[in-house]
Amino acid sequence: MNAQPVSNQTSKNIVLLVTTLASFLIPFMASAVNIALPKIGNEFNMDIITLGWISTSYMLASAALLVPFGRIADIQGRRKIFIVGIIIFLLGSILSTVSISGTMLLISRAIQGIGGSAIFATSIAILTSAFSIEERGKVLGINTASVYLGLSLGPVLGGLLTQYAGWKSIFLTSSVMTLLVIIGAFWKFKGESVETKPEKFDLIGSIIYSLALVLTMYGVSLLPATKALWLIGGGIAVAVFFFWWETKTQNPLVNLDMFRKNRGYTFSNLAALVNYSGTWAVAFLLSLYLQYVRGFDPRMAGIILITSPAVQAIFSPVFGRLSDRVEPRILASAGMAVTALGIGLLAFITQSTSIVYIIIALAIAGFGFALFSSPNTNAIMSSADRQFYGVASATLATARQLGMMVSMGIVWVVFAIVIGRVEITPEYYPALVRSARIAFLISALLCASATFFSLARGNIRTNNSGKPLLDSRN
Repeated sequence: MNAQPVSNQTSKNIVLLVTTLASFLIPFMASAVNIALPKIGNEFNMDIITLGWISTSYMLASAALLVPFGRIADIQGRRKIFIVGIIIFLLGSILSTVSISGTMLLISRAIQGIGGSAIFATSIAILTSAFSIEERGKVLGINTASVYLGLSLGPVLGGLLTQYAGWKSIFLTSSVMTLLVIIGAFWKFKGESVETKPEKFDLIGSIIYSLALVLTMYGVSLLPATKALWLIGGGIAVAVFFFWWETKTQNPLVNLDMFRKNRGYTFSNLAALVNYSGTWAVAFLLSLYLQYVRGFDPRMAGIILITSPAVQAIFSPVFGRLSDRVEPRILASAGMAVTALGIGLLAFITQSTSIVYIIIALAIAGFGFALFSSPNTNAIMSSADRQFYGVASATLATARQLGMMVSMGIVWVVFAIVIGRVEITPEYYPALVRSARIAFLISALLCASATFFSLARGNIRTNNSGKPLLDSRN
């Protein structure tokens, strides 16, 4: 069956509403939990490295299953996998709410990650299928804005909930919100998106792929230990075997021609990977800095951290719509340069830096990220064939998740070298600031380097038939 864009405007608006709500929920949880980390660490007596795994356990589980879920969705139906993902995410939220130990919370966050992978693997694909090429940038911009709105409200509401109702109230709130999305999906979310003819799912390839990602990402989390290098090397070896397997199997998990013959698609995903490698840990570092070093409570820290995602939420729809008319590589490349500037300013913070200075730096970074993200997403989805929208959406999400993991890996390495595996107490505040400055400098350099991948993609503009132009495929 070859699904076409949804024709009824009401049906399209419902698709946009449900996927947008789901896209809001997951980043809301991520940013809210970041604010609660110091409280969680104090309750369960976690050191700073283990505390980072509250976020990392989610990312690791999510990244390993994104592409398999995307491929299953292309074969079996994206709405079906989307709903399954929401239900699993609800289960993880409930278990997090009743967690009685750090270990139980880590497992619950991993379950949330599994559900989140199914949601992110399908939401962008569902939107891209439902709307015509002329509307794509606009709706992707709205969807991207919902992600940043979740990131914006997460620190504020998360800070309020943590301060006045305890950190578990964040997961309780998530459970209620997820239940509302489930009701909306079953009640109003109609139709199915199946773009491929019936074919077998590459289960062996999926296992190999997931193993490669888990080994690599877990290895990154253990840096700079020697064991980490062995795990990363093993992950790379398994990845090489995966690519060999995909060339031999009849129904591959990933059509490698999407990368080998489509320069626009390949470099747009690389740009996303490097971008998130340079930006994701910023909120984590500032959350620790503001609450430990500056002594702000979770509510005030959340208000400060809202700056960047709020700016992103405001400008993402604008730049998404603009990417329907202007070359994405121009917008996205400019965005990466601006992001590098904003994060670079944070590399100069001290124990007494003005909060106004930090807010300005966050606003600049947020503007740059909005200028990059929506056009880059439009470029990726417009470079892919309809039958691979699920895999394309999942690959983009995987690039984001892997980038997030690399970003946290950079922080772990810096912490291990500068601070060590300790609980943060006042005598370690100067070392924490030094660590943050080093990590911000590395992040800024990564964002600057991402402009190369963004520029190298070539032109992605489409013709009237909706097919990418040849210069993005050669």
